[in-house]
Amino acid sequence: MTSPQTSPRPRAVLRRPVLAAAALAASLALPAMAQQNIEKLKQMKVATTDLNIPVVPQTGRNADAIKKNLERVKLPPGFKIELFAIVPDARHMAVAPSTNMLFVGTRKTTVWAVTDRNSDGVADEVKSFAPSLKFTNPNGVCWTRDGFLIVAEHNRVLNFPAAEFFYEGPDVAVIEVVPQGKLIPVEEESYNHGARTCRVDDSGMLYITLGQPYNVQPKEKVALYEQLGIGGMIKVNAFDGGKREVVARGVRNSVGMDINPKDKSVWFTDNQTDGMGDDIPPGELNKVSRMGEHFGYPFIHGNNVQIAGTAAAPDLKGMAPPAQWTKPQIEFPAHQAQLGMAFYNGKMFPAKYQGGAFVASHGSWNRTKPSGADIQFVSMKADGNAEKTEVFASGFLDPDTGLYRGRPVDVAQMKDGSLLISDDFAGAIYRVTYTAP
Repeated sequence: MTSPQTSPRPRAVLRRPVLAAAALAASLALPAMAQQNIEKLKQMKVATTDLNIPVVPQTGRNADAIKKNLERVKLPPGFKIELFAIVPDARHMAVAPSTNMLFVGTRKTTVWAVTDRNSDGVADEVKSFAPSLKFTNPNGVCWTRDGFLIVAEHNRVLNFPAAEFFYEGPDVAVIEVVPQGKLIPVEEESYNHGARTCRVDDSGMLYITLGQPYNVQPKEKVALYEQLGIGGMIKVNAFDGGKREVVARGVRNSVGMDINPKDKSVWFTDNQTDGMGDDIPPGELNKVSRMGEHFGYPFIHGNNVQIAGTAAAPDLKGMAPPAQWTKPQIEFPAHQAQLGMAFYNGKMFPAKYQGGAFVASHGSWNRTKPSGADIQFVSMKADGNAEKTEVFASGFLDPDTGLYRGRPVDVAQMKDGSLLISDDFAGAIYRVTYTAP
């Protein structure tokens, strides 16, 4: 007779193929359902019936611990940093044009809508935006001049009319700017360097950074990536994806950009090659001066650090950068991973900071002693080029233990002139204000 302990086994074995088949069917149905939803939303139809969107708790033990950690952050005299919102996996931010809210991208499947309803400088509500859609690495968020929200995913770009006024429910109107699989060739998709950033210029052209997916791309990929703008920047029409053009070539992995409001020049950060030692190569801050400009990669880093032919790129031996390539405006310390940046044109901060740029340093991983995890300020010369850089906010990295208590990703200016800092490690957004000492 079969014992009670063994009798269920055959039945369980029979169930496994059935459960596996059901799981496979469900996973295959998700992309199809997501596409069905976007087709409905493009026609302003209902895609889901669940009108209740859960909100992220803004108080409690986690919030208290983050506030305590902020006491370690060092700022220049007169500046103060406070918790603005608990936002899980918070990455790049887009401050709304007409309301006290912002939209926050992530490297996962959520775009967050963050609202300060009573205008007290602290968020009251954080909830997912357009949850009836399935986002994939929606890191990049930005606005058109007339209030359309752009979401740049790994391999798709969406445009949401009046998002700040129609974000309450799960269904929102949407324009498919670049369909899934059309931003880069599907065969070039990778889990590595897939976070996009974006900005829209005054003419309505949308700029998107496209990191190349290797530490150093192999020889056979160099020409293809330069042609497509992978490992660089492209621009397209913000509403139909047309007029695609390569803005910048010779870039490794840019995860931050901004347009200087003073002269409309386009600037971007660039993360450089891993595995070359603790102190090389430098990170970069670059300025675009002409369309299709080449910034030296994968042949050279910074001003003069050779890549081609080294242990990091042995198959590129003998290859040289183009006759004309552009050196960075600023070299940052190696491996600090400068990501988001924003020009400051507010009036709250002292005159020293007005017209300059703040840059978020995510912090190193490929270094014996961790470095970075701070906010740096770059001052500008009268001719519109960068002058120098200095640390503005530090203390997210514990110098005694080498442990990160926060990892800044992006910076964004609020309408009142305060500065927001996103942190995907702590899952939070901070607000920096200034009062004259």
